[in-house]
Amino acid sequence: MLTTHRKQAILAALKRDGQVIAKTLSERFGVSEDTVRRDLRELAAEGLLQRVHGGALPASPATADLAQRQQIGMAAKTAIARRAAELIQPGQVVILDGGTTMVQLARQLPPALRATVVTHSPSVAVELAGHAGVEVVLIGGRLFKHSMVAVGAAAIEAIGHVRADLYFMGVTGVHPQAGLSTGDLEEAYVKRALAARAAEVIVPASAEKLHAASAYVIAEATAAHTLVVERDTPEALIAPLAALGIGVLRA
Repeated sequence: MLTTHRKQAILAALKRDGQVIAKTLSERFGVSEDTVRRDLRELAAEGLLQRVHGGALPASPATADLAQRQQIGMAAKTAIARRAAELIQPGQVVILDGGTTMVQLARQLPPALRATVVTHSPSVAVELAGHAGVEVVLIGGRLFKHSMVAVGAAAIEAIGHVRADLYFMGVTGVHPQAGLSTGDLEEAYVKRALAARAAEVIVPASAEKLHAASAYVIAEATAAHTLVVERDTPEALIAPLAALGIGVLRA
């Protein structure tokens, strides 16, 4: 089998099964595991999959730059954000992560809501600047322009002084085995620090993020208490996560 055909077969299997195992592929194609691993490396370099120990998982398209992410599934993100906003109660201290879904969530907060929002996203802070009832605490640090969020030691130090009711975590991948993941190492550290400072972690996740993985692990999937997903998300994507005890809300 030609390399091109083999790669196409790998991607087809990945789409069908949600994961591929290098040993199984080598037996199927009649080639060595080293050959399969080379194929996986090359496909990963093209952003077509995410390599993991022993094989590969679907790569999340949510690792694209901010301008591209703003064009991905905005109707779904808005619906998810609206449902997520309903979870916020008056008087709570809430952490909002960065990203396009979180900006939408900020826009969905009721005009009469009185709460405190802690965020390391200037975009979220600006969105809430005109909300009279929301006190905004902006975490500072080095600006990571890809996601428009503050990262680094200064951000993590400031996060350590927060105690929140809810943390709405932005991720690029949610996988029952590979966990919650993102495309940048420093972002992963910041998200982990934020999760440690909240009583409950809520992950809004559009369909392309489910059963996908990115390079840097934030935490095990069970670090999320609740997932907020699109109304028509296939049950096959949700069931393995719900089986771990994670609550699922459909938008």
